[in-house]
Amino acid sequence: MSRRNLILVAACVVGLILMGALAWRAGVFDGQRAGGSTSGTALVGGPFQLVDQNGKPVDEKILKGKWSAVFFGFTYCPDVCPTTMQVLGAAQQQLGPKADKFQVVFISVDPERDTPEQIKTYLSNEVFPKGTIGLTGTPEQVAAAAKAYRVYYKKNGEGSDYLIDHSTPAYLMNPKGQFDRVLPYGISPEETTRQIADAMR
Repeated sequence: MSRRNLILVAACVVGLILMGALAWRAGVFDGQRAGGSTSGTALVGGPFQLVDQNGKPVDEKILKGKWSAVFFGFTYCPDVCPTTMQVLGAAQQQLGPKADKFQVVFISVDPERDTPEQIKTYLSNEVFPKGTIGLTGTPEQVAAAAKAYRVYYKKNGEGSDYLIDHSTPAYLMNPKGQFDRVLPYGISPEETTRQIADAMR
């Protein structure tokens, strides 16, 4: 197994452990058994101060009014991030008319390289969700946002080709900006669409 694959496996294991603990605390397991959304709104999400891909300062108010899939990643990510963005892009299309009530928010955990311009270029990929809001900021601002969402990330390697180990799920937030459920990494576009559509009911 290559070094990159080992790093990916390690990141996924750490992410699964963290998300398992988070899901238990937030009542995700009970909520899913009951067939409804979760009630752990206080544990995931909160205030943040970042800038979007156009260099405009934004905060958590961008989540208001739409269902939002919030995903923490980085533009130099070799596999998890582009895969997740492609799945969310496909789900957006499959939502049909409901897509107007849905948005994707991509928050970089690599502020050293991910400038607004870099994120804007990255999000121009035609298979990624249309209208994705890309966010970055200072290392301190990114750390505060990640802490609010209970996201793990850590720089791995030296030089310009370093990677970032990070949590892999996306978080579905309701139009009030409150946590609804986890969208785990690895589920299909169809399952992702079903989860979002169920939440919208």
